[in-house]
Amino acid sequence: MSVVDTIKEQIENNTILLYMKGTPRFPQCGFSSRASEALVACGERFAFVNILEAPEIRAELPKYANWPTFPQLWVNGELVGGCDIICEMAESGELKELVSAAAKQQDSEEA
Repeated sequence: MSVVDTIKEQIENNTILLYMKGTPRFPQCGFSSRASEALVACGERFAFVNILEAPEIRAELPKYANWPTFPQLWVNGELVGGCDIICEMAESGELKELVSAAAKQQDSEEA
């Protein structure tokens, strides 16, 4: 499987997915820390990929997504954005709405 196929599979199989440096418990950069904190505050489970442990994804995802930086938040297969967008959405309440709706939709599909 190619790296792009792996990325597509990760995005398709995870309703809420954060590509970040480090993990939510141990972020390895300030931007990833702020983004994951905003997502955790929404109160829903989410998947993450530590791009520091996946250099091939770190190299390919910016081209695939047409988004040059990390972190990257994907919800329902769509790129939401990076740290600044995530934090702005968190402040306005839009992030919680988006994440909650995606989690509810996932729960109803699994039920």
